[in-house]
Amino acid sequence: MKLIGMLDSPYVRRVAISAKCLGIPLEHDSVSVFRHFDEFQRINPVVKAPTLVLDDATVLMDSTLIIDYLEALAAPGKSLMPTDLGQRMRALRLLGLALAACEKSVQIYYERTLRPTQIQHAPWVERVEGQLAAAYAMLEKELEQQPLSTDGSIDQAGLTLAVAWSFTNLVVPDQVEGKSFPLISAFTAYAEGLEAFVSTPME
Repeated sequence: MKLIGMLDSPYVRRVAISAKCLGIPLEHDSVSVFRHFDEFQRINPVVKAPTLVLDDATVLMDSTLIIDYLEALAAPGKSLMPTDLGQRMRALRLLGLALAACEKSVQIYYERTLRPTQIQHAPWVERVEGQLAAAYAMLEKELEQQPLSTDGSIDQAGLTLAVAWSFTNLVVPDQVEGKSFPLISAFTAYAEGLEAFVSTPME
């Protein structure tokens, strides 16, 4: 199977790291939706990263849906999601907040880099910035109530949270200060030290 997309995308990176954690080999092809649009379009006409091309040439897209498929391929008993209903509910809450943080970071970055300054809509940007801050504030509170494990392993909630935080700090670092989110920062430092992360650096 081949994963298409750049690892500076949090969505592509979370798929790549998830596959490694699940023990599923993927070939990675760094194709940019911007610089290599025509090439990407030939693979997937929708030009959406990440794209996963299966062995039978079936094309899947959307990181959460791709990860769901990888979970189904994983060895019995191997999963990045908890089976206990209460813990699964919490994992889904953390995932929702982390993915929202990714989305808002992307929106701010695109607004700054793709839209001319004179036509940027300040009220909309302020709203998105507020949504991003709220997502991380809620994640920090969740970690205060129940820390994520740092025993050498990682689950999907922790994986996605760390990928999101690293991405936000890469593209819109002015929007977050580590001292305001010490638990998120500390957990991300732990996660980025794991082999699955080290071997999957942001490009």
